[in-house]
Amino acid sequence: MDETKNTPTGQVPTLADVARTAGVSTATVSRCLNLPDQVTEKTMRRVMEAVDRLGYSPNYSARALAANRTNTIGAIIPTMENAIFARGLQAFQEELHQSGCTLLVASSSYEEDLEEEQIKTLTARGADALLLIGYHRKPRVYEFLEKRKIPTLVAWAFDPEVSRLAVGFNNRAAMHELADLVMGAGHKRIGCISADTVSNDRARERAQGIRDSMSAAGLDPNMLQMVETAYSIENGEMAFHELMAHAEPPTVVMCGNDVLAVGALRAAAAMNLRVPEDVAITGFDDIELASVAPVPLTTVHVPHRRMGQFAAKALLDELNGKKPDSIELPTAIYRRSSF
Repeated sequence: MDETKNTPTGQVPTLADVARTAGVSTATVSRCLNLPDQVTEKTMRRVMEAVDRLGYSPNYSARALAANRTNTIGAIIPTMENAIFARGLQAFQEELHQSGCTLLVASSSYEEDLEEEQIKTLTARGADALLLIGYHRKPRVYEFLEKRKIPTLVAWAFDPEVSRLAVGFNNRAAMHELADLVMGAGHKRIGCISADTVSNDRARERAQGIRDSMSAAGLDPNMLQMVETAYSIENGEMAFHELMAHAEPPTVVMCGNDVLAVGALRAAAAMNLRVPEDVAITGFDDIELASVAPVPLTTVHVPHRRMGQFAAKALLDELNGKKPDSIELPTAIYRRSSF
């Protein structure tokens, strides 16, 4: 059958067009697309052949209007340039897909104003709920989401003092544990390469975890030698050179993530410094790069996939009228050759 007889040129094919082409009712087409178990294999084959021939796509906008749901979840991550968020976001998407939801992702480039704009854009496009990274953003952003009644979940962070729904880990406690290991090895001159601590609450908490450990070890936390920079291998290299130019350079450099730590490793090699004999280097996150670095990194392992799975389940529960609890996930120290 010539489908052009069923669909006028230039027009988008409709459910009725599919029904006419397949020789069935529109109700039967609807059952094939939404309740395939309720139709015979022969009927399903005829309908799907018509769908393919016409290039028909269900009108999700109309469905969304009728159900007051789009089954679309938005996620705004700080960057797509490295693998920090990749595993968690992949697990998040897989879990949503099993429930028939679609994921829309935006990247804020660690810019607060851009993230605010993206939150409003995703909301305007009908996102049912949002995944956000960390707690830090202007109060007006949370007020906007509350007025719009958009369920929101914070990931990659967990603060027991904050009532907002979160699935993540305690950045301060995780870095404190690693710093305790460093202090226990006798290091007294501590360096830190960190992201911006003003607008990035995860970076701020990790730096504070090092200071907590220094205080507990009887060291002055104000003596922490810290360089703040954007996350990249090149920036890690430059920050390491800056730290090692001090009159009394650090004997250990604790990095806010593995990407910065690999940059520090490259800089140490260029300076003919042995790791860990001349200077120890640690990371955070345990992305794949950590274990295959020229000197495998001692780092904090973050359960990215579990975090993504649990975050998706919590948001779906909230959308379905349940009241999920925040979840704190444990981290672990993976000790390798760099320390």
